[in-house]
Amino acid sequence: MTRPRSNRGNGSDDILADRMPPKKQFTTIDEYIKTVPKDVQGLLKGIRRTIRAAAPDAVETISYQMPTFRLNGRFLASFAAWKHHVSIYPIPAGTAAFQKKISGYKAAKSTVQFPLDKPVPHDLLTQLVTFRVKEVLKGG
Repeated sequence: MTRPRSNRGNGSDDILADRMPPKKQFTTIDEYIKTVPKDVQGLLKGIRRTIRAAAPDAVETISYQMPTFRLNGRFLASFAAWKHHVSIYPIPAGTAAFQKKISGYKAAKSTVQFPLDKPVPHDLLTQLVTFRVKEVLKGG
């Protein structure tokens, strides 16, 4: 299987060619956010605030070069900026209620994409993170 070619013009293979931040080793979420265009920085800061509000005990970190939140040492959620959307990982699996709620967005297994040209649905994001907090606290 061949990997997609980078669209950055340097000809290198890059599976994350449409990812917004350049290849760099981030150590904080602030570093990550500073690498994207100003208008997208505001979206990411809003997503970060929403996750923090829904999971105040979560610890911020970077995992797989994405802003990540951990709760009690376990993965809670992360997000990433792409060329045309922001992805939120993970989406609670197997819940019909969330499948209905995210049906207006592009979604894949445990991921939902919010387009950059539309408002982020912070109420939905709060529900997703709150659900994930309960999953993590139950050991799931």
